[in-house]
Amino acid sequence: MKVTWVWSIAALALVAAACGGGADIEVADAWGRPSPSVAANGAFYMVITNNTDSADHLVAASSPACAVAELHESMMNDGVMGMAPVGPAGIEIPANSQTTLKVGGLHVMCIDKQAEFVAGDTFSVTLEFENAGTVDVEAEIKEG
Repeated sequence: MKVTWVWSIAALALVAAACGGGADIEVADAWGRPSPSVAANGAFYMVITNNTDSADHLVAASSPACAVAELHESMMNDGVMGMAPVGPAGIEIPANSQTTLKVGGLHVMCIDKQAEFVAGDTFSVTLEFENAGTVDVEAEIKEG
């Protein structure tokens, strides 16, 4: 009987270890700013947490709200705010850390919006990671 308990506990420990404490990648607070349909572009922001011991990279995004979604970064150049796509490596999400996509920084650029961004609406966004695969999130349109 005692041996059965030991094996049962060992088996449960293996199952718990295999399942992990949660998702490898977690995405929280996904949102976008309201903008009228005449505004061709929009953006999505979020906090991405990497719960693994290895860095991962957000390498692509897509959404039915956008004809094209690109990973962009805003930056100040000679006193002028500019924006450009990130390089082919994507956006790094360090091991056991988080990266914030925010206004004035890294973001998912929604090019040629397919809908008006109205406060209270939500849009699905699919994020593609180098290691973790795809993660689907709902981004709420709200004042930021």
